[in-house]
Amino acid sequence: MTETPTAAMIVIGDEVLSGRTRDANTQVLAKMLDEVGIDLREARAIRDGEAEIVEAVNALRGCHTYVFTSGGIGPTHDDITAEAVAKAMDTPIGIRDDARAILAARYGEGPDLTDARLRMARIPDGAALIDNPVSGAPGFRLGNVFVMAGVPQVFAAMLDHARTMVEGGARMHDLSIPCPYPEGVLGEPLGAVAAAHPSVSIGSYPRLKPGGGWGVTLVARSRDADALGKAEAALHTMLAELEGAPTDGE
Repeated sequence: MTETPTAAMIVIGDEVLSGRTRDANTQVLAKMLDEVGIDLREARAIRDGEAEIVEAVNALRGCHTYVFTSGGIGPTHDDITAEAVAKAMDTPIGIRDDARAILAARYGEGPDLTDARLRMARIPDGAALIDNPVSGAPGFRLGNVFVMAGVPQVFAAMLDHARTMVEGGARMHDLSIPCPYPEGVLGEPLGAVAAAHPSVSIGSYPRLKPGGGWGVTLVARSRDADALGKAEAALHTMLAELEGAPTDGE
């Protein structure tokens, strides 16, 4: 069986760690990767520091098929992601003609094409550009590392191009079953179902019921559709056997 490709996400920005900005990009990336059969295995949020970016990129690019970064490729002094990624991968970086042409087409060759804006044309040697149809300034792919914008609308738009640059695997199948019982009631029988179906990931997610009290949503996921169907049948059997159990509690 072919090994499933994996990915990691690095969210770069002091504003995320301070709580001033909410990270929306990891969720968007996770959904895209799920659609193409790539497992997002981990996500890190780090500050705008060269050492931190270099360490994270080098730690993750060797143990995952793909690494995605968001943030730090704009025109200001603290936008250092491009240089840090180039340093991590020991690659020269500078203003590249193709990236500069994209910015010149947007701002013209006059005074609006400032030195600050030209910072967004810094691309490592050998990198492939990632289209940015929203604001123009491109991201790039260097090796297995994708460097993309932090603004959610721009990140999502770049992702449309980035998904054409990855090789996915088998799609994940999933299903959800609403359940009236709290996790304290479900714990033992649900554990038994999970143990009996090791190729299916089975989880329980608490939800507050409209009338009060707690129920859960059971979620099962697998790349094996037949195995998922058998697990679904086992979950329904489990719920039938629990009929009459208390539906209130934690």
